[in-house]
Amino acid sequence: MARKLLLRSLGSTISRAADPRFLFAHPAHLLALGFGTGLIPKAPGTFGTLVGFVLYWLLTRLPAQAFWPVLLLLFLLGIWICGVTGRALGAADHSGMVWDEIVAFALVLAFTPATLAWRVAAFVLFRLFDIWKPYPIRYFDRTVKGGFGVMFDDLLAAGYAVAVLLIAQRFLA
Repeated sequence: MARKLLLRSLGSTISRAADPRFLFAHPAHLLALGFGTGLIPKAPGTFGTLVGFVLYWLLTRLPAQAFWPVLLLLFLLGIWICGVTGRALGAADHSGMVWDEIVAFALVLAFTPATLAWRVAAFVLFRLFDIWKPYPIRYFDRTVKGGFGVMFDDLLAAGYAVAVLLIAQRFLA
């Protein structure tokens, strides 16, 4: 109880470490931490993005008309799970939370030709925009908090990656 009061009084200046015990403490944590990929100490967002390949593959196994509604549902679910997990960790956008990368990258793959070269390009572009955060991504990353903020900046990074991929496809494919 004292820790919760201290965390509330200090805001997000103190955050809890995500560990395997925390991962399984709540279903939202398991999802937000990308089934454990968010626990990887170096580049958890990059490893979480790789899980986006699996999510995309699973989504493509659904009937075609279900793809977009399920992806939207996963985005909306992400707002809740990232909010719950961020509050539990004491950091609105904890680096271990990678559900945002997973869902956003699945979106990017929906616009990517199914070749290794295009998929690698999609991965690199998405990670570049997610890390670099060009305008207005950086603005929203800094000003919009909570689960929606966590999910939204990656949605914008996905938008940048998709735009570049579509332009490149027009000239290269």
